[in-house]
Amino acid sequence: MTPGSRALRPLQLLRHQVGALATTAVDFSVMAALVSGAHASPVLGTVVGAGCGAVTNFYLGRRWIFRVGAGAPSSQAARYLLVSAASLGLNAGGEWLLAVRLGVGYLLARTLVAIAVSLLWNYPMHRHFVFAAERTS
Repeated sequence: MTPGSRALRPLQLLRHQVGALATTAVDFSVMAALVSGAHASPVLGTVVGAGCGAVTNFYLGRRWIFRVGAGAPSSQAARYLLVSAASLGLNAGGEWLLAVRLGVGYLLARTLVAIAVSLLWNYPMHRHFVFAAERTS
């Protein structure tokens, strides 16, 4: 299998899912610490927590999940932001569809949508777009 191969990489996918769990833990821990410990507003806690989670996820993706040594971090970060913005839209749209339109409980809907978006959007886009080997012209 060549480095650019599109074949499924089960260990890489497992690292991606572990990274997503770690990112969620950072996000929610920072949010809870700010809201409960520092008495910040939930909105501020959410924004700062999500930002810390995004930085964690980008670092894990670059260094551990996809093990990218080459390529400019700035161009990868720009691609990461694009993918993350689309992921936010997919998560919000999925939550709206399942919870609002179909009446699924919001926590179950959020869990189902998050898993689907992670496996069907985030992982492939991180692997083949964000952290793909830099193309030379």
